[in-house]
Amino acid sequence: MKTRVLIIEPSEVIVEGLSSVLGEQTRFKVLPPLNDLAGLDERLVTSKPDVIVLNATLSASPQQLLADESIPVVALVYQYVEPLVLKRYDGVIDIRDSRGTIGETLMRVTQSFQPDNHKSGASYELSRRETDVLVQVARGLTNKEIADALNVSVHTVISHRKNIMHKTGIKSVAGLTVYAILNNLIDESALV
Repeated sequence: MKTRVLIIEPSEVIVEGLSSVLGEQTRFKVLPPLNDLAGLDERLVTSKPDVIVLNATLSASPQQLLADESIPVVALVYQYVEPLVLKRYDGVIDIRDSRGTIGETLMRVTQSFQPDNHKSGASYELSRRETDVLVQVARGLTNKEIADALNVSVHTVISHRKNIMHKTGIKSVAGLTVYAILNNLIDESALV
């Protein structure tokens, strides 16, 4: 199944170039693009994108754009954008990136947002990044504090937490803390 990509970019030249690069790769289907954020809610319902590539100058807070937290938002950059703004995105594509790098970035980001990976034969084991998030949860950090500590967006932290709860079957912070201790991910003395 192809990954459906929605591009939100005002420049037709950039849209055409990115669509061409992604169209050459058989794993992507480029959806009709938007040139601004107007109509995004309707497009999310009708097109059901797997990932959104958004000109980073259009929104400093991509998480506030989406009611559905399971869709990653990747920043498209071709001019200076504050690093603090880019941290809020789930990934970054620079216009100077190679074709392969662009494809790999989109695949990595979309795969990290698939909570049902284990149903398709993937393992129940936590990824390295999920383990990092679990340790921070067990230490009592908030999603925002975890995002800052791991240099990722809050949206990414929430997605990892969903995956952790789905894979472990544990829904409470206390239960996840016990899980982390029993699996030697943290020492009891490290807890606040």
